[in-house]
Amino acid sequence: MNVHSTEGNLSGLDRKDFRKTINGKQTDLFILKTETGAEVAVTNYGCAILSIMVPDKDGKYANVVLGHDSIDNVVNSPEPFLNTVIGRYGNRIGRGEFTLDNKEYKLTINNGKNSLHGGPTGFHTRVWDVVEHSDRHITFTYTSQDGEEGFPGTLSVEMTYQLGVAHEDAVYLQIEYAAKTDKATPVNLTNHAFFNLAGISNPTPSIENHVLIIEADHYVPIDENSIPTGEILSVEGTPMDFREPHLISEGINDKFRQLVHGAGYDHCYVLNKKEAGKMGLAAVCVERNTGRIMEVHTTEPGLQLYTGNWLGGFTGAHGATFPARSGICFEAQRFPDTPNRPYFPKATLKPGEEYSQTTAYIFYAKEEMSNFGMNYN
Repeated sequence: MNVHSTEGNLSGLDRKDFRKTINGKQTDLFILKTETGAEVAVTNYGCAILSIMVPDKDGKYANVVLGHDSIDNVVNSPEPFLNTVIGRYGNRIGRGEFTLDNKEYKLTINNGKNSLHGGPTGFHTRVWDVVEHSDRHITFTYTSQDGEEGFPGTLSVEMTYQLGVAHEDAVYLQIEYAAKTDKATPVNLTNHAFFNLAGISNPTPSIENHVLIIEADHYVPIDENSIPTGEILSVEGTPMDFREPHLISEGINDKFRQLVHGAGYDHCYVLNKKEAGKMGLAAVCVERNTGRIMEVHTTEPGLQLYTGNWLGGFTGAHGATFPARSGICFEAQRFPDTPNRPYFPKATLKPGEEYSQTTAYIFYAKEEMSNFGMNYN
């Protein structure tokens, strides 16, 4: 395993602050970097992304994810899913129960009456093994035992973060997931990165001033407990419509019932897919002052948009603070509560099958937003 030095990284993180033994396993700090200067810092605790350092239109680098600067703060974060891998099942499963192959399963409840993001000791709390690491990529593995948080089957998971140069002015962070099981089980993996393209600070500014496009004609509506109603509704004529660029602030405080249920955006969008499993553009996010642009591409059928509605103002890396709505999440995934909705796209993995997913975040900057086809200059 080729491990390069973590000294002198752009994010100012110190390796000694991330080395700790947790449940008999060693946590550490790992740095990915490109020849153009971009850097990503991660830890193997929950595969949490600690920083993504990319330049603005003037070449100034900043961290565009809400991160922590020590392993203790990652472990004890008021937001336990901050930039972590999510599993075994991302999003909510209603009442924490489902039936599979005529057998009923009950999961750990950790969100009102529901199971959220794999439960309180889901993949986000596990120390993953690092099997490969270079300047450009890192591969993690984890074996989730049969019965963990109530899920059936032993699930073997491999996940790779790869940092690369898309072209001269753009870099990408690509996440690849693969999993196999010895018993039929629900699987829905994702990453819960909280982005702010303005860069984190004290306080980190609201993401309501970001401009957003989502390639989706439909979304999955939720009830007052954030569980899908079972419908698939059109975004047409509602504040859920981001098919054309809109400031997030334009609709987020609307009294539209869905936004009341989510206290803002916390909804799964049904991506416009011509072919299931094919990589395609899901969303574009723009911060006008810095000129930073992020594209989200994924093989998944759904994209959960979450606008950090419940962030409580806690302190993160280097004294940055994270008030409500200071981070935006784009969680590529299968639809929520799919184990109880057989007409939703399949989320059951069976022995002999392989779960796979690829999601990429592409970062670049432009001085002139109109060049991007936007009217927000």
